[in-house]
Amino acid sequence: MDTSAAVQEEAPATRFAKDQLKSIIERIERLEEEKKTISDDIRDVYAEGKGNGFDVKALRQIVRLRKQDPNERAEAETILETYMQALGML
Repeated sequence: MDTSAAVQEEAPATRFAKDQLKSIIERIERLEEEKKTISDDIRDVYAEGKGNGFDVKALRQIVRLRKQDPNERAEAETILETYMQALGML
């Protein structure tokens, strides 16, 4: 059977599904590339901070803490302080 004839015989719904699948895959690939670019940019900013004398671990921890809900962060800090007191670390 001629492959061009097979393509012509393809149902419109099947063609639409293939086009939609291809579009989704291409969008994911584009976003993955953007994500890589952004990750590289973030790494560069941390390197800049390090070059200016800032501690990268502390910068990362602050970014992580700022993402948290203030109530959740306060609760976690209270638990940590309680444990540290119990261990004689404070």
